[in-house]
Amino acid sequence: MQLYNKLSAKERETLIDEAGEDRLTLSFYAYAKIGNPHLFRNHLFIAWDQIDVLGRIYVAHEGINAQLSVPAKRFEEFKKFIDDIYFLEGVRLNIAIEHDAKAFLKLKVKVRKKIVADGLNDSTFDVTNKGVHVDALKFNDLISDPNTVLVDMRNHYESEIGHFQGAITPDVDTFRDSLPIIEDDLKEYKEDKNLVMYCTGGIRCEKASAYYKHKGFKNVYQLEGGIIEYARQVEKQKLENKFIGKNFVFDHRRSEQISEEVIAHCHQCGKACDKHVNCANEACHLLFIQCEECAEKMNNCCSVECKEIAALPYEEQKALRKGKGNSNKIFKKGRSKVLKYKS
Repeated sequence: MQLYNKLSAKERETLIDEAGEDRLTLSFYAYAKIGNPHLFRNHLFIAWDQIDVLGRIYVAHEGINAQLSVPAKRFEEFKKFIDDIYFLEGVRLNIAIEHDAKAFLKLKVKVRKKIVADGLNDSTFDVTNKGVHVDALKFNDLISDPNTVLVDMRNHYESEIGHFQGAITPDVDTFRDSLPIIEDDLKEYKEDKNLVMYCTGGIRCEKASAYYKHKGFKNVYQLEGGIIEYARQVEKQKLENKFIGKNFVFDHRRSEQISEEVIAHCHQCGKACDKHVNCANEACHLLFIQCEECAEKMNNCCSVECKEIAALPYEEQKALRKGKGNSNKIFKKGRSKVLKYKS
């Protein structure tokens, strides 16, 4: 019985090209009490591997967080499987605005302690006691109210390329960093202000809204379905779009265009740009914003040092990396002293 990937990303990419079929990129989440996450994980992998689902899925005692790519012709089959799981029946599927057949190249189903790392160790905190969900129309009304405080629950590199007008965008690297900072900054508003939150697809706001209710905030709201669903409703209902820029996504595409404004800039030259890339030096792999001119000049690298390393033969690069830790634990996304124009 196959419980793990047997194909490499390159082999899978070749199969996708040969198939030439449309795939849908989507995401969903659900907070639920899962007694045996490992057994549930195996159940998902076996079923989804058979219908060529690809993606990154986290399962924990507190629920599931999934970002997927599904063959368009097998979507109904996938949907039926989801609906047959009692706590996923009718779950919101956030279908991407822009699709890429190679958004994901492997099926990875992993068991985690939590589906969203929050750094909390409080047994009295009930993640299911969430705030009020609002659709795009109600959200627009709420954030137009002067009695509302609007907070972006995403990380700095996400909000840098796009956010809602007037939103507080904490300069944080992780979700767990944002919870205490926002609580402290907004503590004077617990009783009388509307605390409205948003994130990419809703999962972080779901936990954050429950957390802030737990901490005594009275009027807590969250954008249902996140930015992904907001953009869909705005287009379908012809509503005013109050999001400026791009929505950062955690797959091969890296972003979806929500409005025409470019609000970020190249981290190397300062030119208006909102395209995230990873440094071509595999020992670095830093995520940063780079314009086409700098990409050509720097050979897709973040620094002269990385450019020199990336130009070496592969075996020499591999030898330099030997014995060193994972670079993602050294570099923070979008933060490095070599990035001159990173605000």
